[in-house]
Amino acid sequence: MIGSFKKHYPEYLMEAAELGIFMISAGVFVSLIEYDGSIVKQLIPNSQLRLLLIGMMMGLTAVLLINSKFGKRSGAHMNPALTLTFYRLGKIKFWDTMFYVLFQFIGGTVGVYIVFVIFGNAFTNPPVNFVVTIPMNDSIATPFFAEVIMSFILMAMVLFTTNKVSLAKYTGLIAGIMLAIFISFEAPISGMSINPARSFASAFPSNIWTAFWIYLTAPPIGMLLAAQLYISIKGKKNIICAKLNHDNKVRCIFNCGYKDSIKA
Repeated sequence: MIGSFKKHYPEYLMEAAELGIFMISAGVFVSLIEYDGSIVKQLIPNSQLRLLLIGMMMGLTAVLLINSKFGKRSGAHMNPALTLTFYRLGKIKFWDTMFYVLFQFIGGTVGVYIVFVIFGNAFTNPPVNFVVTIPMNDSIATPFFAEVIMSFILMAMVLFTTNKVSLAKYTGLIAGIMLAIFISFEAPISGMSINPARSFASAFPSNIWTAFWIYLTAPPIGMLLAAQLYISIKGKKNIICAKLNHDNKVRCIFNCGYKDSIKA
């Protein structure tokens, strides 16, 4: 444990920073667009158009983070469900997995607190409400399965693109587009999380834990199912690395086969 931390703590901190920046972006854009006193809300009275705008901003944020220097080095997981899935696939060692997950939770929560300090009531009061993820109706089954399906689709895309050299460079862009679509059209159903650390980051400071179990369980289930599908089709040996954007000029701490795949 101590050895892993000493060797790989820069990557752990990068994971924290990445999700922290993502949550800052989410908090800032949602506050600017959805706060009752917002000029944007007055100019765009249609709630679906505002949600589409938020989706585009968050998708762009994801693309920039995945393709950033930090993202290329840490792998830009920003999501415990994704990290645990790569552990299941044998690409991440145990203590790296544990520290990645821990720092993702810490980074996301710190990001939410930063927005709270800057925006105050505009961020904490409804309708922004700490950008918490909660089901938008009384149903539990529908939001749960929606989160499972979105997580499954996202992880399947990551595996089928990152493990094909010709497609790997587009993984970040596709992930950003998918995130924008999910937020724009699915958020009214489940709140759109697909990330336990993202949901915890909002729930902890707000003390709003409504149906939190959905966001804690559904994303790992969906992503693990996608991993199992990939293994059944392609085989476990064909999984190259756990990075969403691989750059062989920077360190890789995973069980990586990237250089071998390039030679092949």
